[in-house]
Amino acid sequence: MNLKLDNRGICEVETGCLVIPFVEGGSLPDSVAAVDKAAGGAITSLLEDGDIAVKPGKTTLLHRIPGIAAERVLAVGMGKPEKLNLAKFDSACMAAAKVLRDHPVRNCHSSLHEVAVEGISTADLLRQSALALRHGNYLYTVTKQRKDDAPEPLKTASFAAGPEFRDAVDQADGIAAGFDKARMLGDLPPNICTPSYLAQDAAAIAQAYDNVELEVLEESDMANLGMDALLGVSRGSSLDAKLIVLKYMGAEADERPVALIGKGITFDSGGLSLKSGENMMQMKYDMCGAAGVIGAFVACAEMQLEINLLCIVAAVENMPDGDACRPGDVLTSMSGKTIEVLNTDAEGRLVLCDAITYSEKFDPQCVIDVATLTGACVVALGHHASGLMSNDDELAQALTEAGDAIVDRAWRLPIWDEYQAQLDSPFADMKNIGGMPAGVLTAGCFLSRFAEDLNWAHIDVAGSAWKWGSKDGATGRPVGLLAQFLLNRAG
Repeated sequence: MNLKLDNRGICEVETGCLVIPFVEGGSLPDSVAAVDKAAGGAITSLLEDGDIAVKPGKTTLLHRIPGIAAERVLAVGMGKPEKLNLAKFDSACMAAAKVLRDHPVRNCHSSLHEVAVEGISTADLLRQSALALRHGNYLYTVTKQRKDDAPEPLKTASFAAGPEFRDAVDQADGIAAGFDKARMLGDLPPNICTPSYLAQDAAAIAQAYDNVELEVLEESDMANLGMDALLGVSRGSSLDAKLIVLKYMGAEADERPVALIGKGITFDSGGLSLKSGENMMQMKYDMCGAAGVIGAFVACAEMQLEINLLCIVAAVENMPDGDACRPGDVLTSMSGKTIEVLNTDAEGRLVLCDAITYSEKFDPQCVIDVATLTGACVVALGHHASGLMSNDDELAQALTEAGDAIVDRAWRLPIWDEYQAQLDSPFADMKNIGGMPAGVLTAGCFLSRFAEDLNWAHIDVAGSAWKWGSKDGATGRPVGLLAQFLLNRAG
């Protein structure tokens, strides 16, 4: 979708649909007041008759409003002004986007950013509304043909603002490109989105930008480096694992990079610790950590941020086989630490630990790993927040604030030393599971043992990268959080 700015009078804009905000009580926003005046008070009459819904996220499509050039008006409810915050604003904008996506309208003009949200600038509201319109306009079509009479997604969205807001729209465009990439990769079926496919997609990304380089480590390369934890997961699959390394150079060559590491389990059967059938069908989404960091990388490259960025994806398929890793096996990680594997379905941490160790060679200023790591995170936080763990308070705060600023929120969880004892093993330096209690925390504690010399954070997106049992598909999270963090880091 093409995003544009258009600061002509709201009633003059020729568009398929004018998208305007409504609040409960108080005066009408400027654009609504202008439309009401041009229409001879028709909007006020509809409000008084209760024909326009103003509750948060409610929408009303109005046709043939007199006095304006737009063919339709989409009224978007924002609720009570004193209760409106950025999250509610984003939700309302997303609701509008989905109505427009499923309607024959091909272009729209929005003034949703005119509402007042305490502590949020107009530029940030415009960016959030533009991002929501792009995000809600996403439609998966790679392996599903659209019917001839199906409505097409929006092609163009313009916003009632002048050129001084160009940066806000450009940022929305770049971040939305990252979301689209992450969602498409997450939604692809596992027979297409294999480790090799992720490597090929990374090659296309590297070719698209002059300041991006790619290196792909094959299994023989990883074996030479001693990545037996990662390769132990791959043993049961007929598909070779790939360690994908994308490098973006947007700053001086000697500036230390930010490193993003993604869990790329392209399908997770559970290995010999086989998952139940009812859960296995969703396990194409077990690579959404990888999709998220790739999406954030694309967003950074689209915005050409003045920062150096490293994206490492551990792409592996976890399958049962005669050569598969067994419960009870002891693996030696690249760090030299040994791991007793008690459950082959706790495989994400095995591929991530070697990727974290590998990242040390680049001397990163910070390392952030992203993974659909534990069902326990879904139990703890549901689908609204990602789980965040870190060995550095400043990094954790920066990530939390970035998520809050773009409505891609994370909640910090503890990795206290007391939890580490649950990983003790009589046969290795550690075991790969800590038992039922605090499963999301012991998974973070496991990874922290490989990041002791790093400024490190772990983001568990098991609940936020897709909604379990839903037909909506991948969300693309935490692309927004990571992109905002990189924006802030780049200054």
